[in-house]
Amino acid sequence: MPLRRIVTSALASLSLALASVGALTLSAGPAAANPCGFFETATDAYYNHCTSDGSHIVIEIDDWGPNTERCVGPGVTWIGASSDIDGAWYTGRTC
Repeated sequence: MPLRRIVTSALASLSLALASVGALTLSAGPAAANPCGFFETATDAYYNHCTSDGSHIVIEIDDWGPNTERCVGPGVTWIGASSDIDGAWYTGRTC
């Protein structure tokens, strides 16, 4: 195989690989910002109820003392300071 074909093929493969990595990085950015379910920042804890049906659900919050329950709607809900919350999860019930 002539050297010119080898170089052209290698450059095309490299371009395709870089484009794929760039596409993965772009698609992971917005989703990672607000993942579904419990997530926290350095200071705050949130629950993101990812739904398109408008439902409200009951979540259980693992905080200091006995766990508490809370009704949350679609989207991101602030549930407290991250230093006070160890986690939160869907209980399987709507409200």
